[in-house]
Amino acid sequence: MASTLRFRPPTQQFPAARRSPRGLPARRDSAAPDTLVPGSAKWAVGGIIGGSAAAGLLAAGSSALALYFARRVITPVRVREEDQEVLAVIRDGRDLQVILKATPDSTVEGVYGFFFDGGRGHARLGRILSYSPAEQTVLREVEAVYSGDLTTARRGYWSGAVHPDPAAIGLPAEEVQIEVDGGTAPAWLVRAAPAADVPAGTPSSDVWAIMVHGRGATRQEGLRAVRVARDLGLTSLLISYRNDGLAPSAEDGRYGLGSTEWHDVEAAISYALDHGAREVVLFGWSMGGAICLQTADLSRYHHLIRAMVLDAPVINWVNVLAHHAELNRIPSAVGRYGQLMMSHRLGRRLTGLAAPVDLKAMDWVSRAVELRTPTLILHSVDDEYVPYGPSADLAERNPEMVTFETFNTARHTKEWNVDPERWEALVTAWLRQQLAPRPTPAG
Repeated sequence: MASTLRFRPPTQQFPAARRSPRGLPARRDSAAPDTLVPGSAKWAVGGIIGGSAAAGLLAAGSSALALYFARRVITPVRVREEDQEVLAVIRDGRDLQVILKATPDSTVEGVYGFFFDGGRGHARLGRILSYSPAEQTVLREVEAVYSGDLTTARRGYWSGAVHPDPAAIGLPAEEVQIEVDGGTAPAWLVRAAPAADVPAGTPSSDVWAIMVHGRGATRQEGLRAVRVARDLGLTSLLISYRNDGLAPSAEDGRYGLGSTEWHDVEAAISYALDHGAREVVLFGWSMGGAICLQTADLSRYHHLIRAMVLDAPVINWVNVLAHHAELNRIPSAVGRYGQLMMSHRLGRRLTGLAAPVDLKAMDWVSRAVELRTPTLILHSVDDEYVPYGPSADLAERNPEMVTFETFNTARHTKEWNVDPERWEALVTAWLRQQLAPRPTPAG
């Protein structure tokens, strides 16, 4: 996932209660009997009518907010909010430095992507040179500007996607097309290193890595893992999938949160098998992790998925949606109502979903023992978007299949950015073990 869901819910205005003019006698119906209703009874009747109206208005307001919440979760956002302020760009000889407004992202060490000019500009930002908490500014090194003019940028957005394409990390790639529902989806194909360039004992190149990006991100997200995969002898396929802006959109134009997108991963596996792969390793970031889990559960190729590497994955959507309701100060009952709209067939007309999203089927804490694919999870304990708790719970409930490694200060899906050496070492060591030749049964 690319950024926190920030909601600007529609304001619900309630009409002011009408008051009877003071000093005027109560109007009486001439056809009514000449009897008076006791005062207490009048107040009771008035209270019932007024209370029912207020309750109806509150219910309508809650329903509107719940629907707004549900739609924001499942509707792709085409234009990212540029929430990082650029204060100045300094030229130091041939080098550039940038002064940014201090934010929770910009004050964390590491290397990051910075997009500006509506996403058309892309720079790679490196180490922190100075930080002034008093002035709320941070000075960072600009390692590269891939596109756009950073000196004219005033705002942009932070990203874990450091590089724009495989060429930027010095690797040759092919643009290929994968047949999916509704047309073809573009993917980058980065072939395994030649046998002469890999260490002895490296697995053969008939195992492919399929990289699955998160919600609101693109295939650029997977570039951080390509070199590790290549050094292990894996050919990498960095895919696009429905509603990500590159692949054909789904007919309903809505995210399935993994419940529909896994079909596109299955199509990628089919492509890999048709082009020489024997098995695959799935890599997934954020919602991409949820998609990988659904693929391992539902795909006809599930037995060919050798392992999964999941970075800050969505393990339990109910937990994530409750977290975002709380972040946006949405009452928990309203948040649960929004979940119900997504998951119940009667909510389809309101949400625009072609089919309900089965959130319970994607709760891998409850389904922990059903996960039978070896899985490495890397997750930062301060993840502000997808809480790490469900990842820890899944690992605790299924230690046979799940290895769990925590990071600190990486926030969401930026574990590699904060500590690329550790990330790559962990993934390399774990995958080397998973890809080792299986012992031949004694005959």
